[in-house]
Amino acid sequence: MKIFKFGGTSVKDADGVRNIANIVAKEGAENTLIVVSAMGKMTNAFENIVAAFYQKTNTLEESLSFVEEFHQNIMIDLFDEKEAIFNDVNIVLGELSGFLATNTSQNYNYLYDQIVGFGELLSTKIVSAYFQKIGIKNNWIDVRNFIKTDSNYRDAKVNWELTEDIIQNKLDTSTLNITQGFLGGNNDNTTTLGREGSDYTAAIFAYCLDAKSVTIWKDVVGVLNADPRAFKETQLLHQISYAEAIEMAFYGASVIHPKTLQPLEKKRIPLHVRSFIDADKTGTKVSKGVDLEPLIPCFVVKNNQILVSIAAKDFSFMVEHNISFIFQKLHQYKLKTNLIQNSAISFSVCLEDKYQQFDQFYKALSASFNISFTEDVTLFTIRHFNKEAMKSIEKKGTVLVKQITGNTLQLIIK
Repeated sequence: MKIFKFGGTSVKDADGVRNIANIVAKEGAENTLIVVSAMGKMTNAFENIVAAFYQKTNTLEESLSFVEEFHQNIMIDLFDEKEAIFNDVNIVLGELSGFLATNTSQNYNYLYDQIVGFGELLSTKIVSAYFQKIGIKNNWIDVRNFIKTDSNYRDAKVNWELTEDIIQNKLDTSTLNITQGFLGGNNDNTTTLGREGSDYTAAIFAYCLDAKSVTIWKDVVGVLNADPRAFKETQLLHQISYAEAIEMAFYGASVIHPKTLQPLEKKRIPLHVRSFIDADKTGTKVSKGVDLEPLIPCFVVKNNQILVSIAAKDFSFMVEHNISFIFQKLHQYKLKTNLIQNSAISFSVCLEDKYQQFDQFYKALSASFNISFTEDVTLFTIRHFNKEAMKSIEKKGTVLVKQITGNTLQLIIK
């Protein structure tokens, strides 16, 4: 088996659907399972429906109409109006309307999963029908019947034993299967798998099927050594080891999320990152082997950071009980820690204030500690750094902190 995952950008319009059909025809549909995300920006559109329904605003009908018209326009471009897909999509939209009319729950996370999941159901219905139309025989499957989870809505945990049993015994692998990314099922309810959920879906099926490979099709040629939006010169990484990919993700690189890599690493299933724009390119392979090919510095940038220096007011050592208290407050106020530096009497930390709670954190610590901070700093991380790479970053501003751990250099620049 081989697993293909196509994200929302690859199916953002009718031409996108035609393109992925061409890719599958060229790559071969035999022994293949395809995972498809919601089309284009439809996850955002369904989030608008969630917000309007939960907050009881008058924008609900407008948000529903936008979703319906978006999918209708794509279908009109791909199909004759009398084809069955129009009725199939209307049935799915009717299920959404039925849920909105009968729901009594006030649990936002539960509502989110039940509503947002319709994006993937619609996209896969359309992709499956188009494949059938052009002669690519396939089986549309509801992923909620195969990937079973707990009830932790919006970040559900997979029941691996049950999921593996269902996939291995109930999935017909004799034909091409098309299913949804991001979703799971718990009893009669939809759950979602959290960040990078569609990639994770592909990895779950790969693990359970002992797949030959997973390919994630993106709008880039593969994994680059730096974000091209921040660096003028970038290079394609042809090979990355599982461990290196996880290290890069830990420091914030836009590679593959560790939860996707972990089941693949367990069974040594290689992961390919390829371009759906230029499908002839081989892209990047993540697998067992050398850490990087080519072995070059890899740059990760995090903007809008806060550098905080904390010291006890009584000039005492920054030992375990002090640091434990600080981390408790970091967790309480949802401040992401990206760098730590500790000395005898001070503790420095580089923070990401995603939820705008730094002021509360500052007040909570001010009674016991002297605190100083610098806002709007940039954290640069260089994996496999050399002197030239280090100097290129040091030129970008004033270096406030420099820290080396093994082959990783981190610089905080103002």
